[in-house]
Amino acid sequence: MSYKKYTIGFLAVALIISCAKNPFTGKSTMALVPNSQIFPMAFQQYNQFLTENKVIKNTAEAKKIETVGTKIKVAAERWLAANNHSDYLNGYNWEYNLVEDKSVNAWCMPGGKIVFYTGILPICKDDAGIAAVMGHEVAHALANHGQQRMSAGMLQQLGQVGAAVAVGNQDPQTQQMVMQAYGIGSQVGVMLPFSRKHESEADMIGLTLMAIAGYNPENAVAVWERMSAQSGGQAPPEILSTHPSNQTRIDHLKSLLPQAKAEAAKFGVTFK
Repeated sequence: MSYKKYTIGFLAVALIISCAKNPFTGKSTMALVPNSQIFPMAFQQYNQFLTENKVIKNTAEAKKIETVGTKIKVAAERWLAANNHSDYLNGYNWEYNLVEDKSVNAWCMPGGKIVFYTGILPICKDDAGIAAVMGHEVAHALANHGQQRMSAGMLQQLGQVGAAVAVGNQDPQTQQMVMQAYGIGSQVGVMLPFSRKHESEADMIGLTLMAIAGYNPENAVAVWERMSAQSGGQAPPEILSTHPSNQTRIDHLKSLLPQAKAEAAKFGVTFK
C-alpha cells in the first residue's frame, strides 16, 4: 500500500473509531484524544495561569462570578439528569476565577476551569449578563470543543503530511504552491468554519443553561449588543474569523430564545 493510501486509510479508521456523541448537541464529534488525557493537562495549564496573573478574591465581583458559575453548573447537572446523562460530568472539576485584566474576554479550559477578565464586567453589566457569558463558556467545556479542536488539528497536520508526500516528486516551486494552498484552504475552508460552528453551539447550549438557572435569556442578546457597540464595528470579515460576526450572533441568539425558554419551562422556570 502506498503512503498516500495508508494516510487516507488511517484518517478513515481514526474518524470511525474516535467519534463520541455529545448529549447537548446530539451529534457525533471527533475525540482522537480522550478527556482522561486532556483534562489533567488543562488543569495544570490553568493552575499555571493563575500563578502568573492577578486573581481577585473576596470582592463582590469575584463572588458574583463564582455564584453565577455554580448556578450554571447546577443547571447543566439538572439538564443532564433529566436526559439520562447524569454520569456525563465525571472528571469535570469546576472552578471560577476573576482575573485583573483589561481584555474584554472570558474563557473556559476543558474540564470546567473558567476565567473572567475584569475588562468584560462592564459589558456583562449585571448577574444576568455574567450568566450569558458564563453559560457560553461552560457550554464550550460541556460540548468538548477543546477536544474537538485538538482532534481537528491532528487531522489537519496529518493531511499536511499526506499533501507533502503526494507532491514529493514535484519541483520545489510546485511543492511550495501546493503546501501553501493546502494551508490556506484547510484554515479558511475547514478550521475557521469549524471554530465558528463551535461558537454557535456554545451560544445555543449556554442560552438554555442560563434560562434553566433562572436568568432571562433575552439578556444574552443585550450582552452581545453591548459587545457590538463596544467593538465599534472593528472586526475581521466573518469568513476569516474564528467567531461569527456580532450581528450574526445577535440574530442567532434571538432565533434561539423560544427554544431556550421552552426548555427552561420543563424545569419550572418561566419568564414574562
